[in-house]
Amino acid sequence: MFNSIKEYQQQLIAGQTTCVTAVSLYLHKIDSKKHLNAFTEIFAEEALEKARLLDAARKEGGKIGRLHGVVIAIKDVICYKKHRVTAASKILEGFTSVYNATAIQKLLDEEAIIIGNCNCDEFAMGSTNENSAYGNVLNALDESKVPGGSSGGSAVAVQAGMCMISLGSDTGGSVRQPADFCGIVGLKPTYGRISRYGLIAYASSFDQIGIFGNSVEDVAIALEVISGADDYDSTAITQPLTVKENSIDFRDNGAVDKKYRIAYFNEALQHPSLDQEISTSIFSTIQELKNAGHTVESVDFDLLEYIVPAYYVLTTAEASSNLNRFDGVRFGHRTEEAVEDLTDFYKRSRSEGFGKEVQRRILLGTFVLSAGYFDAYFTKAQQVRRMLADRTTAIFNNYDAIMLPTAPTTAFTIGEKSDDPIAMYLADIYTVFANLTGLPAISIPLYKHGNGMPFGLQVLTNKMDEVTLLQLSAMLLQQFKHV
Repeated sequence: MFNSIKEYQQQLIAGQTTCVTAVSLYLHKIDSKKHLNAFTEIFAEEALEKARLLDAARKEGGKIGRLHGVVIAIKDVICYKKHRVTAASKILEGFTSVYNATAIQKLLDEEAIIIGNCNCDEFAMGSTNENSAYGNVLNALDESKVPGGSSGGSAVAVQAGMCMISLGSDTGGSVRQPADFCGIVGLKPTYGRISRYGLIAYASSFDQIGIFGNSVEDVAIALEVISGADDYDSTAITQPLTVKENSIDFRDNGAVDKKYRIAYFNEALQHPSLDQEISTSIFSTIQELKNAGHTVESVDFDLLEYIVPAYYVLTTAEASSNLNRFDGVRFGHRTEEAVEDLTDFYKRSRSEGFGKEVQRRILLGTFVLSAGYFDAYFTKAQQVRRMLADRTTAIFNNYDAIMLPTAPTTAFTIGEKSDDPIAMYLADIYTVFANLTGLPAISIPLYKHGNGMPFGLQVLTNKMDEVTLLQLSAMLLQQFKHV
């Protein structure tokens, strides 16, 4: 396989490899690893044909795109024209997209090759990739473990060498947590940095397309390509993102000399849910950063216990509204049972089409939006969100970044938390903060646990400051990796 996008493209230009060779290698790896269940569909012939066209065009000496020949997998919640998109749900079984998501169109415009759709938790609701209509995705490092979710298939596709980079979606950690469990890089940009047009919605004010890769550099290249303004998405950030090589030091022989001011929450690193070895490892990195001349300080943060409840109240409320459109009338699963009236038809179609976790979240969202409970739950959660935003603004007045764990534990065993949804939800304690506040955040694979599984460090920066996030992450991986 190829070490980086830059190295691969240099080999293409030098005539040392071809796009057809690359695609063939990845298709072979996908076939040999199909038991991991990372993909819902493979576009084999289409990818090979695209590779042939790119090879021919390159030989003619024309200008090549920034993602020329780069083999990419996409989560099965992102629309790709004339291809099925199901959100890993029976209710969208067989549905074919009639347009490209903006992120997909930008990939294609820069000559990327899309090799397939990746498995995920149904409608991106889950933390383990056990809630898919296509079955579980397995962690390639230990097949008895979950890969994380909801973008578990996209994470495993990169982890197991089945593509160069992949796209996922992150509503409350669904890119960063599987990156943590799989030992790769996972980025959630600032809310609005990448257009959501063509992303099947879970919770619209939280959802963000994210990127998986084996290096910060590869993720940065993809981010620069797919970010930007979009007439189809009013929440998209209009200010362009330019990730220049001289602003991010990816050299193997050292990082930039900048000294960072970094905050961490002592309450988070000493939380009873956090694995002791993860806590010790991060505290060790904090000390190493201090020894290297960086300012790393504890900041009081007394809102930690409110983050998960606020997140689940707000996201399930939005999910309840967003998923109303899936009714079996216009598209998707339609019950074949005899029905008495339209209401019965809706009930049967949706009960058969949606899985248990999606049903649970729709019901919870409907409850918190109901007349008797709206102020008690939804309004209070919105107030917590505002408090978090204000607190975040104050922190970034004094610091460049915040460091947190990505997850309380390493990847757990398949089925371990299936019967306890509350425990599953509480495992999102460190990731949902970035989605509630719209901050960019990344999980970088710095550590290996005594149990043999990887885990990462989560870094957050201020809104629209992905350059600092990528720069700091590259430095951490170069100087402080413990694997």
